Amino acid sequence: MSHAMRILLVGAGGVGSAFCAIAARRDFFETVVVSDYSLERAERAAATDERYAAAQLDASSAEAVAALCREHAITHVMNAVDPVFDMPVFEGAFAAGADYLDMAMSLSRPHPESPYEKPGVKLGDEQFAVAGHWEDASRLALVGIGVEPGLSDVFARYAADHLFSEIDELGTRDGADLVVTDDEGNEVFAPSFSMWTTIEECLNPPVVWEDGAWHTTAPFSEPEVFDFPEGIGPVECVNVEHEEVLLMPRWVDCRRATFKYGLGEEMIGILKVLHQLGLDSTEKVSVKGVEVSPRDVVAAVLPDPASIGPRMSGRTCAGVWVTGRGTDGEPRSTYLYHVVDNEWTMREYGHQCVVWQTAINPVVALELLATGVWKGAGVLGPEAFDAVPFLDLLVAYGSPWGIKEM
Repeated sequence: MSHAMRILLVGAGGVGSAFCAIAARRDFFETVVVSDYSLERAERAAATDERYAAAQLDASSAEAVAALCREHAITHVMNAVDPVFDMPVFEGAFAAGADYLDMAMSLSRPHPESPYEKPGVKLGDEQFAVAGHWEDASRLALVGIGVEPGLSDVFARYAADHLFSEIDELGTRDGADLVVTDDEGNEVFAPSFSMWTTIEECLNPPVVWEDGAWHTTAPFSEPEVFDFPEGIGPVECVNVEHEEVLLMPRWVDCRRATFKYGLGEEMIGILKVLHQLGLDSTEKVSVKGVEVSPRDVVAAVLPDPASIGPRMSGRTCAGVWVTGRGTDGEPRSTYLYHVVDNEWTMREYGHQCVVWQTAINPVVALELLATGVWKGAGVLGPEAFDAVPFLDLLVAYGSPWGIKEM
């Protein structure tokens, strides 16, 4: 490498703060500039390491992102804010000549006439539309490098390269047995991830890749009970719109790609009610003279996902269920997965397991980019790179992954 890695972290929420805690133990970078709309939040996350600095940033402004990049000679922009800000951060990084990573992709817009049959603007479409510009500039935008999307995509690539000769379905399956309790020990409703993002994912038309094309279905379609490993057990999973379905088929041959989320009955019920009441809407309404979006209100009245760690117990599991033919030509059904225990992440890192599991993957990816093990130009998903060094480094970070024959 001709110059040391200088990272701009955009967003010091749950995942951003966990990113700082994980990266603090590694030495592949020179500095991380931790930025957030709230300078106080950025300063709190930046206090974990002397290589970190804090800055205030409005992520909705590509110009502000570019200016901050130039000010700190940033080489890599790590986007850890809500996906609604994906494009300004992505564009700001490009304008400043930096490489870019995110853990989601640009947002979708449902098909105006038949939202539950045909995709409209798909997740990532806006980013893939300018892939040529990134390639021409020899710049890399590594999109969808959280846990899901991210590690799940790495697993898909690993399965295709090492376990299967032919893939029927790449089925991302996410489930957990997490419980949050109040001070009295009663179980409470407190999502472990951004409620804004959860509503966006779960109420948008889910996308399925089948026989060479993308199509959509109705929210919560195709319910199935999936038996998660390491004692988590059976959880009801439903189709949810997710980046993997838009990423995996671009690099990995498969007849079908799906994403099912183990929401469980309670969360499915709550999301349906929010939708019936119009509380999932992002359109602003006037309340006693104040303009607010109903979805922002829902997110604001729930506990901050970053703060619930001490009151949470259980494990979270991310993985890909791959079916098809093994390298021996025989039928094979295999689940590649990553389980993280909240008690362990709280004790070791002081961050709850869902945000920690999301944050470790971009740190691993940045280290592979810093050492030149991973390299590329254009807008690329995690499937575009060799999975083995990633999985080896994940283990070296102290977080093993598993394989279960189904």
